[in-house]
Amino acid sequence: MMVSVDGAEIFYSSRGEGPVCLVPSAVGTTAYERQMPLQLSEGRQLVFVDLRGGGQSTGDPATLTFDQLADDLEAVRLDLGVDTVDVIGHSIIGVLAIEYGRRCPTTVSHIVTVGTPTRGDMTWLASEAAQFFEREASPERKAVLRENLAKLPVDASFVQSFLAQAPTRFFDAGTDMLPFFQEAVMRPALLGHLMGALTKDWEISRDPGSLRVPLLLAHGRYDYTVPYTIWDGIEAVLPTATRHLFQHSGHQPFFEEPDEFAAVVAAWMR
Repeated sequence: MMVSVDGAEIFYSSRGEGPVCLVPSAVGTTAYERQMPLQLSEGRQLVFVDLRGGGQSTGDPATLTFDQLADDLEAVRLDLGVDTVDVIGHSIIGVLAIEYGRRCPTTVSHIVTVGTPTRGDMTWLASEAAQFFEREASPERKAVLRENLAKLPVDASFVQSFLAQAPTRFFDAGTDMLPFFQEAVMRPALLGHLMGALTKDWEISRDPGSLRVPLLLAHGRYDYTVPYTIWDGIEAVLPTATRHLFQHSGHQPFFEEPDEFAAVVAAWMR
């Protein structure tokens, strides 16, 4: 489906029936359609949305602000004909989910973030992640990462280097990441904007009182790209927040622990 918003066509697909939960994506909807557990669709309609300038959506990604994002997602909600929606945001998209809820507290019922950082500063996050990996990762996991990196050619592409990072992103350090991302639609302009201009100055602790929508913060214990520990103490800042740590997951607990993830989200929303 397509909906027109401010000079762009926003694409979305859906599965399931019941209350609507939006799942925004910067890498095409197919990747999340395949990875979000079917159990999550029981009694719920998952609606996967391509951000403007990403996937099958059109528009200039440079025009994507938090206000524009809210307008785009609200247009999808209105096109679906529902009064309220929940929203799930993975990784940096969790920042967008939070900001959508901040701007639309009467139409967003629940926010779930998965592996989302507390700040959008990628240099800071990389430093926190490196320290966490050095401190917490097992010698065996570190050895797998070293072996993966050693096998890379001198002129390794971004994709090759990314796929070698499986020990930092999955509970099973030997996971083959290719099947997860081979159908992803990479739009460098959008990804650069998300990791740069849009979120670089964002911090969850800034103006916390304006976030009134209930917030579930889901993290994997073995996520070495966004350490769960950076959220320590957040309850004092955001009393609407609930944390859940998945014990056998990395950056994608919805895939690694699908039954647990679906059950936790459903129970929390109830």
